[in-house]
Amino acid sequence: MTELVHLEVADGVATITLDSPQNKNALSQQLTGELLEQLEAAGADDLVRVVVIRSALDVFCSGADLSEATTVGMGVGAQRMVDVQRAIVAHPKPVVARVAGAVRAGGIGIVAAADISIAGESATFALTEVRLGLAAATISLTVIPRLTDRAAAYTFLTGNGFDALEAARLGLLTLTVPDADLDAAVDTVLDGLLKGVPQGMRETKKLLNRDLLANIDANGKDLAELSASLFGSPVAQDAMRAFLNRKKS
Repeated sequence: MTELVHLEVADGVATITLDSPQNKNALSQQLTGELLEQLEAAGADDLVRVVVIRSALDVFCSGADLSEATTVGMGVGAQRMVDVQRAIVAHPKPVVARVAGAVRAGGIGIVAAADISIAGESATFALTEVRLGLAAATISLTVIPRLTDRAAAYTFLTGNGFDALEAARLGLLTLTVPDADLDAAVDTVLDGLLKGVPQGMRETKKLLNRDLLANIDANGKDLAELSASLFGSPVAQDAMRAFLNRKKS
């Protein structure tokens, strides 16, 4: 199989790149499996001080792989999304998300799980699960803690899209910058992170993410089961097939 997630290490930075053009970086079992492997490799590499997650495409992540969800089901996929978020939150090194392009549904969980998320101003976001008879169950583990109660209710219940400036205002993003300045902004953050002593960075991240990690460990399994059951329901299966057919026509 063609590799969908690439890992490059240079100057203390591990860059993990999502590269699945056939489905716009949808969270297939292969992509999430490779992402977990690359996160683990970066964590075990003593040369790595900081991790960056980015996309090779003009889309950051299109969310769940609906083709997979309507064929093999989401029993594995739902638990994988819990595992991916946990791997980012519990990672021994700071994780920075470089966000460009569209981010939908499950992809927002990656953005929320990262310690620092920076987006270009043209990036767009939407929690579209309700429009398919689903709920943003597994990614609620990291997304809800980033948002106010009102922001969570609005974005989760309406499925309406919002831009990067709004995402930063709501707390999902750390920073939104002009598209032309995205790489420079990421580099500035990386420069600051690389000045930290690894032990200090590791222990500080543990302090910051203690409650978030405890929530994942306490509720992740139940939310994965809820997600899988919703994906498998007749209502959601019909809605997903209709969506896929509209895309083909």
